[in-house]
Amino acid sequence: MNTDTAKIYTKGGRGGNGCISFRREKFVPRGGPNGGDGGRGGNVILEVAEGISTLIDFRYKPHQVAEHGQHGMGKLMHGADAEDRILKVPAGTIVRVPETEEVIADLKEVGQRAVIAHGGIGGKGNARFKSSTFQTPRVAEKGEPGEERTITLEVQLIADVGLVGYPNGGKSTLLARTSAAKPKIADYPFTTLTPNLGVVRIDLERNFVLADIPGLIEGAHEGAGLGHDFLRHIERTKMLLHIIDTASVDGRDPITDYEQINTELERYNPRLTRLPQLVVLNKIDLPDAQTNLQRVKDYFKKRRVFPISAVTGEGVDRLIRATYQLLQRINERIRERQETVEPQPTFHIPKPDKRFELITQKNRFVVRGEEPRRAVLMTDMENDQALVLLHRKLKKMGVLNALIKAGITEGDTVQVDTFEFTFTPDEINTN
Repeated sequence: MNTDTAKIYTKGGRGGNGCISFRREKFVPRGGPNGGDGGRGGNVILEVAEGISTLIDFRYKPHQVAEHGQHGMGKLMHGADAEDRILKVPAGTIVRVPETEEVIADLKEVGQRAVIAHGGIGGKGNARFKSSTFQTPRVAEKGEPGEERTITLEVQLIADVGLVGYPNGGKSTLLARTSAAKPKIADYPFTTLTPNLGVVRIDLERNFVLADIPGLIEGAHEGAGLGHDFLRHIERTKMLLHIIDTASVDGRDPITDYEQINTELERYNPRLTRLPQLVVLNKIDLPDAQTNLQRVKDYFKKRRVFPISAVTGEGVDRLIRATYQLLQRINERIRERQETVEPQPTFHIPKPDKRFELITQKNRFVVRGEEPRRAVLMTDMENDQALVLLHRKLKKMGVLNALIKAGITEGDTVQVDTFEFTFTPDEINTN
């Protein structure tokens, strides 16, 4: 199962309904309206959390719905706002719109947030509609439904160190030896189909995250083999360990393998070849490795290489300590750059700027837009006073004037969201 992608349905909580209530006390026979407003529905929010590396929880819980706001009450008591639903995701999570693949959020840092589905606002209680000419309003707004959104999540794996090399080079074996990870290991290509993470401990206080990533072959930058999956996952690693099969178990030349891997990295993203890279000469425990070892060392000349056996553990401690030391220098440079960068605020997905649009379909006029939709959904269609207020809102938005300009005539149908009504000239004059 691929646990670094997930598709989820999110829905913000509905706002609480406004309350219709009048003051009723002894010696106050005609108390005014005192219905309170409803509370706001909860938002659905993604938050980057430390210690999370996969999206597997969303595989089992693909529906994420926030709580509703409480209804308003008498005595001007407003309903309580609902708690937001916070969904924890790994650092490096990219949020996309499934239909268009548009990226709507890129969550990189621990604590960074993105509001995915907004909760609905609470409806106004009848106390909010009192005026000098409207002393006893028996009308209140319904709570606005929460926003609904289906999104796809994709984790670009953020590990400190990535293992690169041809399939069967020994990457999984090295990960298993240096960490508590238990990757699947077998003698055939593409044993590793998804990234495996392991925490490599130098001691109780010093450690780093090592990623064994799907193997790379010639043509990977064009998607051959597991190319795109592999390359996508190493984009955000800080450094690479390039594992070479010095024993040529599969009959390939170690130097050619090294050059080909770097060529594929360069073709996919030149930045990858600029990452710090330690060269690891694996499988020195095998007899054939001794035949190639000196030739490979001569190829790298003065460059530091690390002969090891991931199976027996020979040379592994030296490699791990050198990796940690280089990683510390990289992290120090990153911290120096981050000190000059301001923290990113919570990301809100923008809503359309246009108030509404009008679509003409013969004798049918469809009104689309956030404002008219909200007005309709928050109206109690069984309440005559509420219908009067709805027409006032539509007129104030300019919807009724737009209908007239579009040539609407008596008897034509007007649709706003799922609500339909028959147009009559009298409705235009509603005040």
